[in-house]
Amino acid sequence: MNLDQQRIDSYPLTIRRLSAEDGGGFAVEYPDLPGCLSDGSTPEEALVNGRDAVKAYLTSCAAHGDPMPRPSDASGQWRQRVPRSLHARLTARARQEGVSLNALVTEMIAEGLGKRTVG
Repeated sequence: MNLDQQRIDSYPLTIRRLSAEDGGGFAVEYPDLPGCLSDGSTPEEALVNGRDAVKAYLTSCAAHGDPMPRPSDASGQWRQRVPRSLHARLTARARQEGVSLNALVTEMIAEGLGKRTVG
């Protein structure tokens, strides 16, 4: 089965920091692919490993004749303007943690969503 990178990247994902009890690093999960997850020591490594997990998941579906889940319609993109001072703080934090600004903000949003309670 030939899975191109664009198809693999079309599945939305969540990424979150793992606690020390869970081994540290970052976890990446794909809500449209039940049970499809991976991890890595950095957000970037987790994403690379996650792409491998998606490829293996879809290859397994094809090999076993299982229906291949379709990616949901979320584009994964939006534009957000922030005050310059906040941008500067985020940029400095990303540099300090050795990650891209996008990876840092994605992790912060995912972490915040994980802590949010309904009610």
